[in-house]
Amino acid sequence: MNVRTLVILLLSILVFPQVASAYPVQYAEQFYKLFHTQLYRYPENYEENIWYLERALTSDFCNPLYALGRPINDSTDWAKYRALFKMHVNLKIIEQYRGLAAKFNREKAYFFNAPWKEENLESLKIAEHFFRAALYYWPEARRWARNASTKPWDHYEGIEAWEDERYRIMQGELDYGEIIRMDLEHLGRVRAEFEAMDENTY
Repeated sequence: MNVRTLVILLLSILVFPQVASAYPVQYAEQFYKLFHTQLYRYPENYEENIWYLERALTSDFCNPLYALGRPINDSTDWAKYRALFKMHVNLKIIEQYRGLAAKFNREKAYFFNAPWKEENLESLKIAEHFFRAALYYWPEARRWARNASTKPWDHYEGIEAWEDERYRIMQGELDYGEIIRMDLEHLGRVRAEFEAMDENTY
């Protein structure tokens, strides 16, 4: 290859760069597929997942041919699939917010944490905020579980776990309202222990 050909080749690469084969993320299922879990979870991992899941709740669904569960044969199946999807995404958001709250929550108010009483109280305030944010999604999850109960004998391949979640909600076996209430009660007890600390605690 001579120098002239090499120069033309390099100039063409610089002038006409190749376009990356990317596609826009616009459908609910696409945002849901971006949700992922890590072995070691940090607050930014939870926040990223919450962002993806909230976009999945507000985005349009893709064509039923590309649904995550099969078979979608008619409009009733399509309505049930969408209700199951929204219920499941709401549950995942609740789990992410509870995980985020756990990063700031305290199991116990140890006496040796007395010098950092104010920092711990601030951390508990943040945890309470995230627990309450999780609680916001619970009525929506229950509503979508009721909407998805139209044909309980129909099951969709690929999303069997969503059906299990729906069943557990309808039977009262899964109640995040009660779980988060207990989380908040525990947080209140720990907060009271920290507030009771004084200069003689440590």
